[in-house]
Amino acid sequence: MAKEFSRSDRIAEQMQRELADLLQFEVKDPRVGMVTVTEVEVSGDLAHAKVFYSAEKGTPELQKGLEKTAGFLRSQLAKRLLLRTVPQLHFVYDASIDNGMKISRLIDDALAQDQDNADKGDA
Repeated sequence: MAKEFSRSDRIAEQMQRELADLLQFEVKDPRVGMVTVTEVEVSGDLAHAKVFYSAEKGTPELQKGLEKTAGFLRSQLAKRLLLRTVPQLHFVYDASIDNGMKISRLIDDALAQDQDNADKGDA
């Protein structure tokens, strides 16, 4: 019987929790402000990890700050996780939250416009 979660999935979940904690409390780089780790994908051979993040402002400076702190984060993960080798971290901006907010705003605008048209029809 196959396991419900593969080892890489379990490591990805643990890495997500630890990275969120490290980014919030340990990273001192001013370019890295409030960052939310939305997902971590670890390759099957555990050599690489894509860290998907979102932030209020997804700027190139934030990306550079995260890439600069990758070594520090990796060394801290090595202390916290029981792994022989810690995956290389690759940061990817996750625009799904921005897209969801944009769609929500469009729906709200459409509903408000529909309500205005209905109110004009009643008058």
